[in-house]
Amino acid sequence: MSATRLPIIGLTADLGETAARPGRPSLPRYELKQAYCDAVLAAGALPLILPYVGGPQAGASPIDALLDLCDGLVVTGGAFDIPPALYGEEAQAQLGPQKPSRTSFEQRLMRGALARQLPLLGVCGGMQLLAVELGGTLFQDLRTDLPDGVPGAAALLEHEQAHDSREPAHAVLVEEGSLLHRVTSARELRVNTTHHQAVRSPGRAHVSGRAPDGVIEAIELQPAGEGGAPFVLGVEWHPELLDDEESRSIYRALATAAAKRKAGR
Repeated sequence: MSATRLPIIGLTADLGETAARPGRPSLPRYELKQAYCDAVLAAGALPLILPYVGGPQAGASPIDALLDLCDGLVVTGGAFDIPPALYGEEAQAQLGPQKPSRTSFEQRLMRGALARQLPLLGVCGGMQLLAVELGGTLFQDLRTDLPDGVPGAAALLEHEQAHDSREPAHAVLVEEGSLLHRVTSARELRVNTTHHQAVRSPGRAHVSGRAPDGVIEAIELQPAGEGGAPFVLGVEWHPELLDDEESRSIYRALATAAAKRKAGR
């Protein structure tokens, strides 16, 4: 397939800073783990890192302009928390750092993608934001809010692994017949885990994967009749860092959905 015909997958980036030097102050810069781009490329699509843009200007929406370029979207994770005010709560002492400018941008981008039925993958914090956008809520800190795990499930697992995040840490039990099941052809996955927050309630999303301790690990939007959401999936882990067929299949499914959208434009 010609490169010009490959579907384009937009990727959200983090905002960091360059190192300060004598006479040269630090400057803001976009940051993204290479693994995201590698996973999109390996899946047969082209990655496009998206800059933060503001709201409507002079009657035009920069968000719409970005989404016009994309056939699919990945809202990535990062070492920060979603402001609890977005899901109607006060901040707890255990809440981590927040990045309001990034969250605001990703929120508007996600809303536009959902309105367009653009194939969408939320990874880790991206899954948490997806849940919030669909009317859900979060545990601000698992150890504080859920010390004994989900009632009726196993004891709370360690969800911030100390070892290499390119290696799995625990299982995810996949709901039969779900989008995640169809994509991975697996009822149980081995995943990495790097989060201290998690989805408490999924809102309009459907829960399709849980850890053995009952913590929600995957959500999705199930199609509502003809023309419903083609691919909307959130995973709490980082499949782009794992070297197994099930992890690669998640990005391949996103790329396939994006290619179908591109062909139908």
